[in-house]
Amino acid sequence: MVNLKVNSRKNPQDNQAPELFYLRAIKKGLVDFERLAYLISNQSTVREPDCLAVLRALEHNMLDQLGQGHVVQLGSLGNFQVGVRSEGTATAEEQSPANVRSVHLNYRAGKRIKKALKSLDYTLITTQS
Repeated sequence: MVNLKVNSRKNPQDNQAPELFYLRAIKKGLVDFERLAYLISNQSTVREPDCLAVLRALEHNMLDQLGQGHVVQLGSLGNFQVGVRSEGTATAEEQSPANVRSVHLNYRAGKRIKKALKSLDYTLITTQS
C-alpha cells in the first residue's frame, strides 16, 4: 500500500498562474543491505551473512561495470546505465570530458517491475488543519 499526500506547486515559468495540486508518494522508511540480507535469508536456505556478502559483491561489480560504460541488467528488475549532463558548445570539436557538468544513474524498470507498479494500491492521507 502506497500512501499519498497532496502538495501544491507554483509554475516556475509563470508566476501569475494559479498553484496546481499534485499527489506525492509518502516514503515509509529505508530498507538497507542488512535488512534485505535478513529478509532474503528468511525466504531461502542461504544464511544472512552469505546474503549480505552477495549483495556487497553485486554493489562492487555494478559500480565496476557502470564505470566501464556497460549497461547493467538486473534480470526483471531492469537496467542501470551511467548518464551525463554537459555544457553545450558551438562545435563538436570544442567538446571534451571537461564539459561534463554532472553524472547520474539512469534506471529503466523491467517488465515485471512495470507490471507490479501498475497494480499498486494507494491511500490518500489527509492532514487535519
